[in-house]
Amino acid sequence: MRFSRAKAVSDPISPNSRRVWITLLEKGLEFELVAVKLNGEQFKPEFLAISPFHHIPALVDDGLNMVESLAILDYLEAKYPQPAMLPSDTKDLAVVRMVELVTINELLPATTPLFPLMLGLPGGDPEKIEQAKQKVSTVLKFFETLLDDRPFFGSQTITLAEPVAGTVIPWLPGGGVPLNHYPKLSAWCARLTARPAWQETEATPKMIETLKSRLQTMISKSAG
Repeated sequence: MRFSRAKAVSDPISPNSRRVWITLLEKGLEFELVAVKLNGEQFKPEFLAISPFHHIPALVDDGLNMVESLAILDYLEAKYPQPAMLPSDTKDLAVVRMVELVTINELLPATTPLFPLMLGLPGGDPEKIEQAKQKVSTVLKFFETLLDDRPFFGSQTITLAEPVAGTVIPWLPGGGVPLNHYPKLSAWCARLTARPAWQETEATPKMIETLKSRLQTMISKSAG
């Protein structure tokens, strides 16, 4: 399948962006990847014409400008239904949707205090870090209960739950939240990170160093 003049605006450091990028790859779609550096490029008029809220990701397909990653994933699944990334069984579909929404509404916000640790930088307030770890653990315990004997959430094949949760959870051990207490989730994570789509979209060491430098500058300015 081929997009009609499709452009995907992404950044491998951003889990919101990476989940769209991975889904495009998993579906075998052809697209043009446009990188936007979040150092001011997101405020340029040509990008604001696509994403007026200056957020990534964004997708342009067949004359339609799209923002919000979950909306983009639903669009891709509806327009390009093969390979299917949503189960047909109602309970399995509920599992996939719960994983998507809990990741975005609960897990991602909880990781904010842990993000410097994931990059190898000094942590901040120990109390906030401990609270974050507790919140993350609650999510991981919940996800562990949602996995059965199938390799993916609610399915024998990869679903939309994987690009959403699977772009956040692999980072958690670096933030001080090991996965060894969650055997199903740990095995699930290993399966995902071995897939070509995950490896192709992984942030390079140079990208991580650039982000670390930017974050260190922000921390220094706030401390000063």
